[in-house]
Amino acid sequence: MKAHTFETQTTITPEKALNILKEGNQRFVNNLKANRDLLAQVNDTREGQWPFAVVLSCIDSRTSAELIFDQGLGDIFSVRIAGNFVNQDILGSMEFGCNVAGSKLVVVLGHTKCGALKGGLDSAQIEPMGMENLNHLIGHFDHIIKDIIKDGEERSSKNEDLLERLNQHNVKHAIEDIRNNSTTLKSLEDEGKIKIVGANYDVETGVVTWI
Repeated sequence: MKAHTFETQTTITPEKALNILKEGNQRFVNNLKANRDLLAQVNDTREGQWPFAVVLSCIDSRTSAELIFDQGLGDIFSVRIAGNFVNQDILGSMEFGCNVAGSKLVVVLGHTKCGALKGGLDSAQIEPMGMENLNHLIGHFDHIIKDIIKDGEERSSKNEDLLERLNQHNVKHAIEDIRNNSTTLKSLEDEGKIKIVGANYDVETGVVTWI
């Protein structure tokens, strides 16, 4: 399987890009990887890159987008940050991927048992860790937690139902942030040139479900 070229990228619609990822995850789950010569793809992409999708995912070592969607070199832009949330620099990377480099799909990919979200849930109960940057990061989820937690519900990473609700809402919130804070991506979506979608990866089964 060859790397994408400008010509093949232009034939991919946002819906087709989504289907490519769905089919790739199905291959991953069934342990049926596409036949790729990665060294040949290095050669194919030496003059440029034409990825068809941008995937924002967590830094969790189990959630490599290229692997779980069975994609090769030059196929996707992979943006990673603990907790898969959006900030201005990530929005700029997405704008580059779609408006400059021609990608047709933006995926916000959460995952089960996310350590960053667990940290956000437990932050009110634990002593400061002496890592001011990590504390700042997990603070991003506090307002979402306050929005979804029920009266009398335990705020703890041991509360698996709350953790999974937070995971789902965090993905949806990231999508809202993309639309609200990037007029470029919102316009591309409104014009039908891209799709912005959410998904969730199950670290126990390898299955991606679409939100």
